[in-house]
Amino acid sequence: MSVFAKTVLNQKYAKDKPDGSKETWEEVAYRVSKHVLRAADQPKAIVDEVAKLIADRKFIPGGRYLYASGNPFHQVQNCLLMRVEDSREGWGDFLNKGATGLMSGAGVGADYSDLRPEGALIRKTGGTASGPISLMQAMNEVGRASKQGGDRRAALWAGLRWSHADIHKFIRVKDWAPEIRALKEKDFNFPAPMDGTNVSVGLDDEFFKAYHNDKHKLHAQAQAVYWAVVRQMLKTGEPGFSINLGENKRETLRNACTEITSEDDSDICNLGSINLAQIQSLEEMKRTVELGTMFLLAGTLYSDVPYLRVDAVRNKNRRLGLGLMGIHEWLLVNGHRYEPSEKLAEYMSIYATSTEYSDKYADEWGISRPVKTRAIAPTGTIGIIGETTTGMEPIFCVAYKRRYAKGATWNYQYVVDPTAKRLIERGVSAENIEDAYSLANDVERRVAFQAWLQKYVDHSISSTINLPMWGTELNNDSLVQDFGKMLIKYLPQLRGITVYPDGARGGQPLSPVKLSTALKHTGEIFVETVDICEIKGGASCGA
Repeated sequence: MSVFAKTVLNQKYAKDKPDGSKETWEEVAYRVSKHVLRAADQPKAIVDEVAKLIADRKFIPGGRYLYASGNPFHQVQNCLLMRVEDSREGWGDFLNKGATGLMSGAGVGADYSDLRPEGALIRKTGGTASGPISLMQAMNEVGRASKQGGDRRAALWAGLRWSHADIHKFIRVKDWAPEIRALKEKDFNFPAPMDGTNVSVGLDDEFFKAYHNDKHKLHAQAQAVYWAVVRQMLKTGEPGFSINLGENKRETLRNACTEITSEDDSDICNLGSINLAQIQSLEEMKRTVELGTMFLLAGTLYSDVPYLRVDAVRNKNRRLGLGLMGIHEWLLVNGHRYEPSEKLAEYMSIYATSTEYSDKYADEWGISRPVKTRAIAPTGTIGIIGETTTGMEPIFCVAYKRRYAKGATWNYQYVVDPTAKRLIERGVSAENIEDAYSLANDVERRVAFQAWLQKYVDHSISSTINLPMWGTELNNDSLVQDFGKMLIKYLPQLRGITVYPDGARGGQPLSPVKLSTALKHTGEIFVETVDICEIKGGASCGA
């Protein structure tokens, strides 16, 4: 492992041993495999095989598995998916369950669409409703104060249906005033409205009927909502869209990163990813899909839960989130651009057989069959440990500055992307490697690739499409119509989409830097201070 990958491993997941040293990655792999698979009475041969798969970084369980396996309270399944009931009791129950979940290490994603709008009459008390946004803000503040283990930042998502009466206020809920933006730039921990919550507007079949039919009674509303969201996406990065059509129309709930979907309150995530860049053949892919699916299924038997209802819903649905990472590295190594290929389709077809394996082992173990099995998560820290491209994302950039929270302090390190480093060592010019910044000039190629991958994924894909800074030549008011017309073509093929214009949020976790800067400071850790380059332009220049 690189110095950076080892640093993240030791900070986040490796346990302290009796002699004061940290677990090695191989020891972490065996600890996780042993505890999870023995819950399903798997023999030592299987435990060892999966441990080697993890140690070789061909399959990496989600961060909760790496952290919590073997703990007295071993909640290895993470984000909760919640629906809010429109009553005083519903609000109280939601805040209670949300706080309990956050303190156990789970994120919280919630659909607030069933709540009456702001100003609606409350007959029993004679008052008026404060609306869904006030509850979202309350949960955001619960998240601010609830850090599992003292430093795990709360992960939150809020969704609201496009036809809700408060939708336009929701669309602009994170459009902060200049004064707040300036304070946030100066101190990333400064509290701003909804600053810890990802937000999405929910689209359903009725939306697309209304949008495309100018005689539909909701046509004007659908058009107004769509174009308001598109402009906000390009300017501030939020909200995104969550799409729930056809057989998925009831699955409006999302986890914090939006890759797991459900219709049932108190459902829960269960994540692990295959590192496609480390898979050498179709046969190896088959075995890795089988063992990865088996591992996650065993996780549904092993994991503790934050409160009892989660267990009942999990036993009913038993959702798995077998994901992928290293997709872009695989494309680069095999000489492909960032787009579909026939060879990649062969691997994706094998990936889709996870359903067959989950049914097989569920039947053998006498438990319910999972309703869905595949979701591509963003794989942030486990992607760093895997030293490959995260999820379906392209290489972010050849070199970057990465911020992370450690207790109440924000630290940062300079990083050379490991995939880019390997390619450069093979003689590939850094200038010739496609990354999120170069692809920001060809956004449709990224959206089209996500739509193609979604055909193989039965949950959703968490992917953030990087865009140039708002107000620049390639992202400004004059281009909103072009972007919106392109996007509407692909939305019915997606389950969700998010974008991020460079510099849209103060203290963004990743910022590009010069390769020479990253090489000079490799392995060093710095305490975050104000970066003059961010104040002036939104991206660090390595000053």
